[in-house]
Amino acid sequence: MKNTSSGNQVFKQEMVEIINDLDMPESQKRFMKSRWLDQVLWLEKRATSSRDRFYQLRMATIIGGVVIPAFVSLNIGGKAGDTLRWATFGISQLVAISAAVEEFFRYGDRWQQYRNTAEGLKIEGWQFFQLSGPYRNSQSHSLAYNAFATRVEYIIRKDVSVYISEILEKKDKSDDKEQKEEKDKKEEKEVVFSNGLKAGNS
Repeated sequence: MKNTSSGNQVFKQEMVEIINDLDMPESQKRFMKSRWLDQVLWLEKRATSSRDRFYQLRMATIIGGVVIPAFVSLNIGGKAGDTLRWATFGISQLVAISAAVEEFFRYGDRWQQYRNTAEGLKIEGWQFFQLSGPYRNSQSHSLAYNAFATRVEYIIRKDVSVYISEILEKKDKSDDKEQKEEKDKKEEKEVVFSNGLKAGNS
């Protein structure tokens, strides 16, 4: 985490120096620092955080899934066997919790979304600095500023729309699936209980 934080500080310092050297009014420079640069740094931080949590939860699930069958296959008696059984139970709960947490928060999807948006904003910034791409016909950064501000806001707005339409939608579908499974299990138990009563009465 220290390396990531240090890298972000270096990137921020470099971008601030580049922005300050541009032939633009101070108001436009402030926008680039407070809106474009701040958003890039925020997305970088969120992407790194989501990636780390995704890896941690996935590793816990993978390692636990490998270890549990090995523990179950061991035939050990006495206190050592009791300890092993409790350890197996604890690891199985850890695996289940890790999988459930990742499924609920969808850190993998968030990581990809934050990273894609951050890279999109970076590309837009570099094209603006170099007056290339959509800014190649502009004579100066000051004249290209309005187009840059519009495109930055579009990317940010699109990021929010993607988050709402995809990640939250996937989460809602996952919640609906879990509720349906719980409902099916409940109905199955009621059927079994009802059949048991009928058999007892007959």
